[in-house]
Amino acid sequence: MCGIIGYVGPKSTLDVLLGGLRRLEYRGYDSAGVSVISAGGNLETRKKAGKLDNLVSEITSHPLPESHIGIGHTRWATHGAPTDGNAHPHLGGPTSKLSLIHNGIIENFGALKAELLAAGTKFASETDSEVAAHLIAAEFEKTGDLPKAFANVVNRLHGAFTILVIHESQPDVVLAARRNAPLVIGLGDGENFLGSDVAAFVEHTDRAISVGQDEIVILRAGSVEVRTFDGAPVTPTEFKVDWDASAASKGGWSSFMAKEIADQPQAVADTLMGRLESDGSVVLQEIDGLSAEDIKNIDRIIMVACGTASYACDVAKYAIEKFSRIPVQVELSHEFRYRDPIVTERTLIVAVSQSGETMDTLMATRYAKEQGAKVLAICNTQGATLARESDAVIYTHAGPEVAVASTKALVAQITAGYLLALFLGAGRGATAQAELRRLGQELLKMPANVTHVLERLEPIRELAKKMADAKSVLFLGRNVGFPVAMEGALKLKELAYIHAEGFAAGELKHGPIALIEEGQPVFVIVPSPDDVDSLHPKVISNIQEIRARGAKVIAIAEEGDAEVGNYAEHVTYVPKCENIFSSILTVIPLQCFALELSTAKGLDVDQPRNLAKSVTVE
Repeated sequence: MCGIIGYVGPKSTLDVLLGGLRRLEYRGYDSAGVSVISAGGNLETRKKAGKLDNLVSEITSHPLPESHIGIGHTRWATHGAPTDGNAHPHLGGPTSKLSLIHNGIIENFGALKAELLAAGTKFASETDSEVAAHLIAAEFEKTGDLPKAFANVVNRLHGAFTILVIHESQPDVVLAARRNAPLVIGLGDGENFLGSDVAAFVEHTDRAISVGQDEIVILRAGSVEVRTFDGAPVTPTEFKVDWDASAASKGGWSSFMAKEIADQPQAVADTLMGRLESDGSVVLQEIDGLSAEDIKNIDRIIMVACGTASYACDVAKYAIEKFSRIPVQVELSHEFRYRDPIVTERTLIVAVSQSGETMDTLMATRYAKEQGAKVLAICNTQGATLARESDAVIYTHAGPEVAVASTKALVAQITAGYLLALFLGAGRGATAQAELRRLGQELLKMPANVTHVLERLEPIRELAKKMADAKSVLFLGRNVGFPVAMEGALKLKELAYIHAEGFAAGELKHGPIALIEEGQPVFVIVPSPDDVDSLHPKVISNIQEIRARGAKVIAIAEEGDAEVGNYAEHVTYVPKCENIFSSILTVIPLQCFALELSTAKGLDVDQPRNLAKSVTVE
């Protein structure tokens, strides 16, 4: 949530800021604004509620001067409604010479605001962010040293924040601070950038630095200085962004979500690349932070995540337990640390987050590390906080995911979970090596299988268009089909704003069957009839139970399953594969269905209402 960009250099600042904000729209926002310092040394600000186009119109009506330093922001409202006045940037001091943008929540803003009000400060907004602007401006008046004033104030703030500041008196420098919210530096030639993620500046440079916890950045066109909040110098580590701006564009697709669904064969292939040998052996050299002894000593795995990522964990649980015989719990990150969980040095925490900046997941892993546990991250973003704070990381290499509703990041996370399951199975000796290699070879077929699914989705697209008026849709599954069912329901909630629920099919008679009435659409994820432990007959029985009560059954089934067609009004078939791996394939028709139904309703599938791509506050 919230997009941030800062720039200092020879380019037209406005072009850099608006281009960066455009690429950050995927994070979710309800207002936008920019501040620049003109060549004449004057600070000017434009901001508007609503979409970025509203800001562009405002700038067209009231142009900004040429400048070479500035900051830009897309806001996701927390304190105060999404209005022009509450939009960022916020100005500080009685002469409004300081401009500030902020991502996060300042938890002690109430006490700080009372202090300012007592001193006679006038406020123009309802935000917590404006408090920081006035505090820094007042501190600068006292010290005459902007970096010192900035450090003094950020040390007083509690909560989660990334803050960027510019000031008329120092028109060559952008100051930034980070605590519990993402911030990345972009390194250019005679120019430098700041962003909430690399998408903000990837059009201009592929060289980046991740800013660490409680660190301050002093950014000039020709230099970058990083300090701790206490003033100690920091020597940051540079990394190379492995994708360019074209990867974050629609490329002719109707939406980012449509493009990202189509990207899934590549996302799976890239996640497997270099980790799965042709004979099916798994090689995970990047998790050398976990020794062979560590792996043998694991007595329990706790997987923590939020939203769609938690369903990837649910799938991984089946595979890890099956192949390694290590017990696995899946926990929602925001519930985990608040229930006093039992965590020991023999517990492995597997934290899953596309952005690597999900605050609930970060706080869960920090808690676990305090208890002595090892943490393995599954993450899609280079240099992310989660990756840097974990003992080991498996990057999913799905490339930038712009649509708020996750698709390719999910299948990449599931793929990484399967790799981890095979790796742990080999390390623990719980499954025969020959069997693990056979399974690895089956996993190598998945990119081609995903392509096969994508090529045959037109019938479900047409079905979705006909169901645009649906008020409720239910989803049923068993084994790895159960988390797929829950993910299918989540996608409809996110995109179509209709009631949707996913259930374990075996739970039907324990309550959910009461929801079934004439014409009720029900998706059923049907397991393979050929699996040795197949639940196929039981799921067919579930289908017959709901059909008897008038349900309209839409099945996702394996090619060659002749029986299911006798009981379902519509069947989408996916290629035969190991049943444990089937979730990668069966989830794709549900993604497509949600996309098409939402599009038919005239909704914005890339930026659903009230949602943000990356939730960086608790």
